[in-house]
Amino acid sequence: MTEQDRVFQQIDRAEDFAFDERVANVFDNMVSRSVPFYIEVQRIQSDLVMDFLPEDSGVVCDLGCSTGTTLEYLTKHQKCPESARFIGYDNSESMLDKARDKLSSQIAAGKVALITADLNHLPHLPVCNVVILNWTLQFVRPIDRGQLLKAVYDALRPGGIVLLSEKILVNDPVLNRLYIDHHLQFKKSQSGYTDVENQRKREALENVLIPYRLDENYELLTRAGFARIGTYFQWFNFACIIAVKL
Repeated sequence: MTEQDRVFQQIDRAEDFAFDERVANVFDNMVSRSVPFYIEVQRIQSDLVMDFLPEDSGVVCDLGCSTGTTLEYLTKHQKCPESARFIGYDNSESMLDKARDKLSSQIAAGKVALITADLNHLPHLPVCNVVILNWTLQFVRPIDRGQLLKAVYDALRPGGIVLLSEKILVNDPVLNRLYIDHHLQFKKSQSGYTDVENQRKREALENVLIPYRLDENYELLTRAGFARIGTYFQWFNFACIIAVKL
């Protein structure tokens, strides 16, 4: 059972956010309480992935797979082809340990592989049909994001897709503040986080999570080579993007 997230109740000074063992132990609870419509995004995303997986020898790469929740959704989808293979990448061994526990049967069956990797220096990706970056690119250094997406584009087969979920900024500063306020209200009223917890987490993420505007993410994808790009889900300052390699 996932532990309740009390990380930011227990610290009394600002420190940079890290996906360490302390966070890994509560991550599933933390992300479901922090990202609006988290479960719904997982569901509709897994439906989309099945639209682009071939019946034979399909490959999905999940970059920043954390505790393996997305991979679990995909492997258990009723339309998942038997021959499909899934590879998760993450730079946190603590998160991967949780993923290994969660996906132990899929790993034993050879359906899932987990790889330790720093996305700022991504290893060579296999030829694949789908690449997923769920709330991951925002943690990659801005200078490395274009190179990462170009590597993704090069690895995808023609007709393949990248699914990119991100916290975003908006162009208008008044709307940007409004959206942030609604997210804070969500975390207080829907998830039970206190003002102190929200403030401490915001300070911890300030130099670690660097969001882009939606149009900036589109531009990155376009420069990488993607020509068909769309937003398939948005809630205030959270957006999910699909980009197809033609």
